[in-house]
Amino acid sequence: MAAMGTVVCLLGLLMLMQEVKGGQGLGNDGGDLWQEFLRLPTENGGTKWALLIAGSSGYDNYRHQADVCHAYQIMKKGGLKDQNIVVMMYDDIAYNPKNPRKGVIINKPNGGNVYAGVPKDYKGKDVNKNNFLAVLLGKKSALTGAGSGKVISSGPNDHVFVYYSDHGGPGVLSMPSGEGLYANELVQALKKKRAGGAFLNLVVYLEACESGSIFEGLLPSNIGVYAMTASNKTESSWATYCNTPGYTTCLGDLFSVAWMEDADPRRPGDRQTLAQLYTIVKKRTTSSQVKLYGDLRLASQPVSLYYLPPGPGITSTASGAILTDDEEGRRGGGVDQRDAGLVYLWREYYEEKSVEAWERILREMERRSRLDTSVDLIVGDLLSSKAQLLQVRAGQPLVDDWDCLKSMVRTFEAHCGPLGQYGMKHTRAFANMCNAALDHHHMAKAASKACTMHPPLITY
Repeated sequence: MAAMGTVVCLLGLLMLMQEVKGGQGLGNDGGDLWQEFLRLPTENGGTKWALLIAGSSGYDNYRHQADVCHAYQIMKKGGLKDQNIVVMMYDDIAYNPKNPRKGVIINKPNGGNVYAGVPKDYKGKDVNKNNFLAVLLGKKSALTGAGSGKVISSGPNDHVFVYYSDHGGPGVLSMPSGEGLYANELVQALKKKRAGGAFLNLVVYLEACESGSIFEGLLPSNIGVYAMTASNKTESSWATYCNTPGYTTCLGDLFSVAWMEDADPRRPGDRQTLAQLYTIVKKRTTSSQVKLYGDLRLASQPVSLYYLPPGPGITSTASGAILTDDEEGRRGGGVDQRDAGLVYLWREYYEEKSVEAWERILREMERRSRLDTSVDLIVGDLLSSKAQLLQVRAGQPLVDDWDCLKSMVRTFEAHCGPLGQYGMKHTRAFANMCNAALDHHHMAKAASKACTMHPPLITY
């Protein structure tokens, strides 16, 4: 009789699950209950969650979406269910006319198709700052657009992994649509999620130029958040695999492929710690300084709490994937993220040998020159010295007044055109203007004069 009762209960549960999945019988919260039931337990009884975002668009930025697709495959290998993974990517690469393998995205030369099976929860213009923060905070009501509606509905015993790959600048991360994500906005969201008891521990990997500036002086050391960045607060991160036959674009990013190609061969139960991974990634990321921020006590935790496959504990191998000589040669020292666009234009010209392709290179170089000149003129007008422009504050946030910085950027762009992926490097100059007690009124006057003399060009 007990066995019969168990069967009846299981059948009833399955019927209830089917109703929830179909959105019947349990009102508007049905989807949340279904997601709750499917949570994947971690080694301490909590659940693994992952938020993966590529913050760019365009075939020239192929590598960022390739990174995120590769990360998704690692999450799946690690046992995470799709219900616990949120992927945000523009999704204009796999079937791009310039992609030599339609429907296929690779993250290294001769690599497998990392695009296969990837759920595009938010794509196109739905990949923006508002939706990223809504997903991170688990706030479905704040979502806009036509995405899947999935959010990180994590609880107090859960482990959350966040991975971002794209362009950045001092204190800001790019988004393919709308305004960039500023450092204080990300850190405030992490604090808010912690205060709401929405995770036990959270790990962030950040691939972007000046990515250390997102956390330095801002991320507390006592809220269970551990961050690893591709670069420090003053240097670029680097693209890699930029010389692959048939491709005019870079396939990956140096920091990103370092951690992912280490994860690829690892077996279930590998007890590699976050500290061991940091040592490996730091050694392999040869063109920038990989940095750690936040709660460094988490460094002793196994990576399997977040995304490596669980299983019986085994001794961690010293390193992950070993590159072949051919792969190592194609990876090379990498290309500065901000120059990767020029490399792409040059490769396009080399393939086409057309006047139009050459003119695209010249236009982009002239646009960069005008942008740099405009900022120099504004700085000369507003700051007493170039040293003040380049001032780097040790151990402190980039700027005291983040609203001032945002206003400075908006005012500059209103007069001089968008900063774009290259021009984001100038946000430090704008931050130092704010730190010198200047405001957007000063910027408006100086920018109006500078950009009348040097009007902006539209990029390729």
